Amino acid sequence: QVQLVESGGGLVQTGGSLRLSCAASGRTFSRYAMGWFRQAPGREREFVGGISWSGRSTDYAHSVKGRFTISRDNAKNTVYLQMNSLKPEDTSVYYCAAETSSSAYDIPLRAGAYDYWGQGTLVTVSS
Repeated sequence: QVQLVESGGGLVQTGGSLRLSCAASGRTFSRYAMGWFRQAPGREREFVGGISWSGRSTDYAHSVKGRFTISRDNAKNTVYLQMNSLKPEDTSVYYCAAETSSSAYDIPLRAGAYDYWGQGTLVTVSS
């Protein structure tokens, strides 16, 4: 069983920055591909970005590319989402997710491919 706990959400003004963290339990965190998703009210959950378990591959949604950066610290069992130049349309609940069977370079893009989810953290960007 893997438990994921997100933190770092909050209220920020347009153009501001936040860093989300996702702490994972489990001895094999270093072999999990990790993804960040978000879901706004009335909308489907969407892929924001992900990082392979090796850390050698990252991928981002077009809407956040160049503004958001994903990193991981396997010694701390933690993955991060650095969000810069935030926009009101980034307002959402952000979830981290773990996928336990991907290869060293794979990053699943579909929510259904992930095995474990955190409870989410709310990010609100004011205009």
